[in-house]
This record gives sequence, structure tokens and C-alpha cells, in this order.
Amino acid sequence: MSVDGEVRQLRTEADEPGWEVDPDDEWGVAVVATVGRQLKLRREAVGMRAGEFGKAVGYGEDLVYKIEGGKRIPRPEYLDMADEVLDAGGLIAAMKEDVAKVRYPKKVRALAEMEAKAAEMGVYVGLSIHGLLQTPEHARALFEVSQSAYTEEELDRLVAARMGRKSIFDRSPRPALNFVQEEVTLRRRVGGTMVWRQQLEHLLEVAQLRNVTLQVMPTDSGAHPGLSGKIEVLKFEDGTATGRSDGAFNGRPTSEPRQLRILELRYSTIRAQALTPRESLAFIEQLLGET
Repeated sequence: MSVDGEVRQLRTEADEPGWEVDPDDEWGVAVVATVGRQLKLRREAVGMRAGEFGKAVGYGEDLVYKIEGGKRIPRPEYLDMADEVLDAGGLIAAMKEDVAKVRYPKKVRALAEMEAKAAEMGVYVGLSIHGLLQTPEHARALFEVSQSAYTEEELDRLVAARMGRKSIFDRSPRPALNFVQEEVTLRRRVGGTMVWRQQLEHLLEVAQLRNVTLQVMPTDSGAHPGLSGKIEVLKFEDGTATGRSDGAFNGRPTSEPRQLRILELRYSTIRAQALTPRESLAFIEQLLGET
């Protein structure tokens, strides 16, 4: 009961959709289990029962047990409140960074890690604007129409994960980033006219960066190697590389030299058939002027 006599509504599992631990994410399971164990040890060290602690932080006893047992991912505010209630001096709150990464899907984390190490990246995209080039509003609109029935919190998490990958633009030294986008991806008004215009304006801004090359593949350009799907080629400082294509090698990432040469040849051909960077910027500006 609160100080003013009103019954305080404690958060239950029903109030926390989308915060379950992915059992296939070994690293994520380990992180959440470690955080839960530390929370339990500190709670017991100060002599608080789970129910008493739950009331102090606004959570039901059952949910407290699940968080401490590594079955649920604690929210950032839960860790902040726990740090204060248990007088942990910031040690519990400091766990938020690792816990936040666990909330990102495993595939997203793996992709972000590869991008973070790349010295050079070349990407062709035919169906949608590449994630690194999307605005938050554009990304959210894409997730909303995916027929996956995401909750608002899940949408926030997915958009945050996608935007988090943009740190690649701020790295030093900056990697060379090359993008080729199909014309149709720029014409499709995802999210409505305003979101679409903001997306095109963002593309123009990103294309001005010295380490970024943006090209447009015109719809009337005819057949090219990208028609079988997305192509990605990433090169690293140590001379190694990895690549992937929807239409080759079962869509799996590959570092095999012969397969990489095939992907690099396909990507080079695509770049040669696309508009030049200068022509591409003029094309995007023209699209903006048509609204």
C-alpha cells in the first residue's frame, strides 16, 4: 500500500510482453542469468524477501523470481530502482548496457558486430531501403506492415536495434560504405508522404559524407546480377572478407575465396550499370521535387 493509502498496482508478467529470453541465444541467456543471480544475491544480502523487494520496485513477487532466475529480461528502470532500493552504488544500474544488447535479436547483434569491424562494405538492395540508410520513422513503418503483430515495446526495440547499427557512420577511421538502391525502393511511399520525404532528404544528407557512395539502379536499366536478391560484401582490416547474397550459396554468409570473387564480380557489375553517384543524387532531388 502506498503512503497515501492507495493500493499500488504491481507489474506482472502480463504487463511485460516481449521481455522473454530467447533460449537459442546462448550469450543472451548467460547475461540475463548472471544479472538475475547478482540481483538475488544483493537482495538476500540486505535481508529483503522477494515480495518485499517487489513492492519496493513496483513488481509482483512472481516476476521478481523470474528475473532473478534468468527467465525474464529486466527493464532498464527495474535495474535503476533495484540499484536504489538495494543501495548498490550504481553497480546494478551499470548492467543496463549488456542487458540492452540482449533485447536486440541475435541476428541483428551478429550483423552489427560484423559491420562494426568492416573497413569496407558494399551493398545492393532491391526491395527496401537498406537498414543503415533508414530513418526511425521509415523503419517503424516497415515493421508495422510486416504482419508480425508487434507490441509497441517490441517495435521500439526493433527500431532502436536498427538505429543502433548507425554507429558505423561515426567510427574512426571511417569505413568506405557503398550502397546501390533500386529505383522502386525510393519511389515507394513507406509511412506516407511526410515520412517518405524525410527519408529521401536523409539519403541526400548521408550521400554527402565523404566515406559514403550512394547509387541508384534505374528500373529501365534491364537485367543485372542483383535481380536474384540482396548482395552484401564486407572487407576487414586484416585482409579477410565475408559476403552474402539471397540468390547464391543458399543465402548463407561465405568467406570462401571463390564464392567471394563471384559476389564481388556481381556487385561490381551492378555498380557499373547503376547511375553514377552524381546522377543518383540528382535523381533523388528530382523525386523530392515531384511532391
